[in-house]
Amino acid sequence: MSRVRVNNFSISLDGYGAGPRQSHGNPLGVGGHQLHDWLFATRGRRAPLGHDDGEDGPDDRFARAGEDGLGATIMGRNMFGPTRGPWPADPWTGWWGQDPPFHHPVFVLTNHARPPLRLAGGTTFHFVSDGISAALERAREAAGERDIRIGGGVHTIRQYLRAGLIDELHLVLVPVLLGSGERLFADATPDGGPPGYDCVELVATAAVVHLRLRRSPAPADRSR
Repeated sequence: MSRVRVNNFSISLDGYGAGPRQSHGNPLGVGGHQLHDWLFATRGRRAPLGHDDGEDGPDDRFARAGEDGLGATIMGRNMFGPTRGPWPADPWTGWWGQDPPFHHPVFVLTNHARPPLRLAGGTTFHFVSDGISAALERAREAAGERDIRIGGGVHTIRQYLRAGLIDELHLVLVPVLLGSGERLFADATPDGGPPGYDCVELVATAAVVHLRLRRSPAPADRSR
């Protein structure tokens, strides 16, 4: 059965997964690019750009694992682009150009309907205006036995955490302080954090700390 997972999601030491004031020039908010420097230093992320160098240790292993076995991605409108409100006549088509790196169906949460956007490489963006459960149902249908990634941004991950729908959560703690922005665990759950998860892997590298959390097994029924 497919899993719902978050991979390679970077947060600052003060808990922010994005900086403030997202814009065309700052897609991750002001200062937010620092959260992903480790990722773009890995060999796996540099190779598609024509480079034959890069980190090939644990950071690269986690980066590659985050792409394995995926059949669909769900993201919020903030991750898709900086525009708000009804889609304009010449609508935004994403940060990634005509050949996005997904190569599978992507479901974008939005309050405004829009026809699917088909781009090169097998990526089609589907715009879902009837909530996170509907997006997950469509993603499961598209993914089959493959996994579903909750790609972000922060608000989208919080919604799925609150609904108890994430099976595995891979966080990357980056040694920077953003000071403001979007904090991942602010109201993510009633007590502010993700209950019911076990840490199954913790790896520190020269750049970051990787924490892989997996949903705890349901307690056995002792009444039998």
